Amino acid sequence: MTAPPSQRAVRGSGPAVVALGGGHGLSATLSALRLMTDRITAVVTVADDGGSSGRLREELGVLPPGDLRMALAALCDDSDWGRTWRDVLQHRFASDGALDRHAVGNLLIVALWELLGDTVEGLDWVGRLLGARGRVLPMAAVPLRIEADVVHADGSPEHVSGQVQVATTRGRIEHLRLEPADPPACPEAVEAVLSADWVVLGPGSWYTSVMPHLLVPGLRDALHRTPARTILTLNLSPESGETAGMRAEQYLDALLDHAPELRVDAVVADPGAVDDVGMLGEACERTGARLLLRQVGRGDGTPLHDPLRLAAAFRDVVEGFLGDVGTRADRVR
Repeated sequence: MTAPPSQRAVRGSGPAVVALGGGHGLSATLSALRLMTDRITAVVTVADDGGSSGRLREELGVLPPGDLRMALAALCDDSDWGRTWRDVLQHRFASDGALDRHAVGNLLIVALWELLGDTVEGLDWVGRLLGARGRVLPMAAVPLRIEADVVHADGSPEHVSGQVQVATTRGRIEHLRLEPADPPACPEAVEAVLSADWVVLGPGSWYTSVMPHLLVPGLRDALHRTPARTILTLNLSPESGETAGMRAEQYLDALLDHAPELRVDAVVADPGAVDDVGMLGEACERTGARLLLRQVGRGDGTPLHDPLRLAAAFRDVVEGFLGDVGTRADRVR
């Protein structure tokens, strides 16, 4: 089988945007982006080793499908057809047997991979089933393992291995790396980044969903070379594990510590999630990024982004750059 042309290339109206991340953070970004453009490509982390994804990865040797499934669900067509198939993908079995907590979408995605023998083509077929407004791609062609050097409150160091372990660590993460250390990037993801108008990083689990993209050499190189402008979306609150106690400016610092050549053009932050606006402003100034403070949370006390508010913030960033002198070619390094 060959995926239909509409799934091989993202076409439609609006700017071409590539969103990088995984899990609920990437879903929030995609839910906002779909309100401003049809030309969306999600590039998704493939390092999950827990839950249904971890079990399938361990048993079948495949990419963990869970974050890919969530991104596809976020891009489903806004119709009874699209929403119904989204709910089917997200449905989890509850049983006393081997199917317990497996997501239907994970099984469907892996089944297509086995039938087609092509990861990207399988994801395109699921996108077609959902009427997805965009395309979903893995960031790498092989499953990855996240490893971190951690320092605990008493000063003792620890080496932590695995996405779940890194995400739940109680220490301060000093350095992040991937195993294998030089994984092959997904070629379609590299192409999407190089041809994008905008790249969006974050929100999400900073060390396990956002930053791993910068550790895949081919993808990192594409992020350095792309003429696209880059938006960094900060989280609404620190997580209890990997980012506990982190201030807003430290998210930017951690990112650039691991990818110092990355250009960040704009930072979107909710003022309610910023302890010291001055310090964040100084961090943005050091990197040449414009800081946009907007209420992008839902306002109900939960640390979740509101799609309408986040879409409005993205529009403000895009419109703020429209008057800049220079073409895409001028911005190529």
